[in-house]
Amino acid sequence: MTRDDIRGYRLVAIFLLGFALFNYPLLSLFNLPRRIGGIPMLYAYLFMVWLLLILLTMLATRSRKASIDDLEIDGD
Repeated sequence: MTRDDIRGYRLVAIFLLGFALFNYPLLSLFNLPRRIGGIPMLYAYLFMVWLLLILLTMLATRSRKASIDDLEIDGD
C-alpha cells in the first residue's frame, strides 16, 4: 500500500465524517434557541465542524519531508 493509497482512504474517511456531521440527526440536536458567545448554537456547530474538516484535510494531505529510508540510492 502506497502513501497515495493511504492518503486517498483518509480523504474518503474525512468525507464520510463530514457527511455524517452535516446530516439531519446531528444538525437537529444543535438547532436550539441558545447562543454561544452571541452566536446561535447551530451556526457555531456548523463553523466548528467546518473548521475541523478543513484541519483534518490539511493533516491528511500534507507531505512529509523525505527521510533517509525514503531515498533510493542507485548502486553503480
